[in-house]
Amino acid sequence: MNAVDLKKISKKFHQFTAVKEMNLAIQPGEIYGLLGPNGAGKSTTIKMICGVLPPSAGEGHVLGYDLQREGEKIKQHIGYMSQKFSLYEDLTVLENIRFFSNIYGLTKKQAKERMEQIIQMAGLEGRANQMTGHLSGGWKQRLALGCAIIHKPKLLILDEPTAGVDPVSRRLFWEMLYELSAQGITILVTTHYMDEAQSCDRVGFVFDGRKLLEGEPETLIKEMQLKNLEDVFIKLVEQETQMSVKTRFDKLSFIKEGEDAAL
Repeated sequence: MNAVDLKKISKKFHQFTAVKEMNLAIQPGEIYGLLGPNGAGKSTTIKMICGVLPPSAGEGHVLGYDLQREGEKIKQHIGYMSQKFSLYEDLTVLENIRFFSNIYGLTKKQAKERMEQIIQMAGLEGRANQMTGHLSGGWKQRLALGCAIIHKPKLLILDEPTAGVDPVSRRLFWEMLYELSAQGITILVTTHYMDEAQSCDRVGFVFDGRKLLEGEPETLIKEMQLKNLEDVFIKLVEQETQMSVKTRFDKLSFIKEGEDAAL
């Protein structure tokens, strides 16, 4: 059974269709990258997978639970982390961890043990009583990850989790994801960093609510005869918009050499 199994899923908001008949199958323990420009439909797709938004059409299951009827059960068995790290900045580190342990119904013993482990994992020893809003991006990121997995979810959903953090924190974060995947946790991640996407087991490219292409990163690069996944990403966008990146810059005629500056 797939961890995520969507069949012709669509989502409409009045006259606007954000997701259009999307098929998506993610295997247990897989790291799957959902890629696409802003406004492509990634966040709407994730909200449906999380059980937050019901699909307008199509059918789907997450961890065996029906998207249309069992959204609350889905929420209980997944972990979610957004680019804003899903933390309460006016709470301390310990208060944030305690809050999430209560939400997921951990026993006092489980909560205590896991709190200590999360603090160690995040490198926050001695900072348990510090306000979360005062932490660096890397610390917030690792704390948010700890809070997202405190209940041992089978599926971890990460929406641009490394936005705004330094390269060292990004590298450390992905090392953690590899460990989680090795433990059998399925990971669905969106990212605009193509070097990260290239580390996924498989990726799917989304544009205008549709999935355009899917496969293993190295296979896609080879099949399209390009240098890297970023080139694949750009080529797909250019094909869909019928406009090259260079063409967009060429529209700035006032910047071209030889033109008189307006005074």
